[in-house]
Amino acid sequence: MKQNEEPQALGVSLAIPTLFVLLWSSGFVAAKIGLGEIEPLTFLTLRFGLVTFLMLGVALVMGAPWPKTWGEVGHLAILGLMMQAIYFGGAWISMSMGVGAGTSALIVSMQPVLTAIVAGRLLGEVVGKRQWLGLIIGFLGVVLVVWQKISLGLGTPVGILWSFISLLGITAGTLYQKRFCPTMDPRTGGLVQFMVATAVLLPLALLLEDGTITWSVEFVCALFYVAVFLSLISITLLTVMIKRGQASRMTSLFFLVPPLTAVLAWLVLDEEMNGLAIVGLACAAVGVALVVVPSRKPRPVT
Repeated sequence: MKQNEEPQALGVSLAIPTLFVLLWSSGFVAAKIGLGEIEPLTFLTLRFGLVTFLMLGVALVMGAPWPKTWGEVGHLAILGLMMQAIYFGGAWISMSMGVGAGTSALIVSMQPVLTAIVAGRLLGEVVGKRQWLGLIIGFLGVVLVVWQKISLGLGTPVGILWSFISLLGITAGTLYQKRFCPTMDPRTGGLVQFMVATAVLLPLALLLEDGTITWSVEFVCALFYVAVFLSLISITLLTVMIKRGQASRMTSLFFLVPPLTAVLAWLVLDEEMNGLAIVGLACAAVGVALVVVPSRKPRPVT
């Protein structure tokens, strides 16, 4: 690579995860706002149905490559079940049951811990001592905040459980994509995922919810935001990062989501932030720094 190309490549490498963290964090807040006007499965069905049409248009206009075999379609369908239906379904049900946006985001940030535990066996990745230290510190930060929220009665145990189901969904989905869908095109691959998520959630929404929707300005804005920014843009960025980097190191970016989500939730939703929560969030930030920032190798003496 030429010298003048190196800063550009570095800029792109930093811009993609930065934009992803910003959008992903704000998505929790937008979802919490929208859930005040609609039940979670109905909300998600509308979201995935809308984004399916949007992604279809993007794929056709850009001439994106389609899956070549039914086997590839099957893998994408399974991925959609994990990454869309289970992950978002669990998180949104959790928030609809009173769990704060910041708390839900923090539980999901445990994903790097689970990913690192199984990545070595499934993907042949090596997790170093410093990365393990970062993962442990980040995990302790999650435990501190969740314990504090539960002790204050902020969120029900069942709601917290749904956040952990969401965590399992995105962890399994990340590893599954890395193993079975490494060359997935984010446009057509995302389209298949959103179609599957819509097909799975629609009957559940009709069966379990009453379908009541308050078409307020807040809800319409939240629906548009989660469909376009959280689905089209964020999922595309996540797919690109999974394809370009190691699963355990890339997913540690989720440790940055809780602090930013907590700040946004405090500003927009007036969710409480006390001393223990701040300590826990700081631990998460330290954990991601230890995992993500590459260690400097000593230069050879010439």
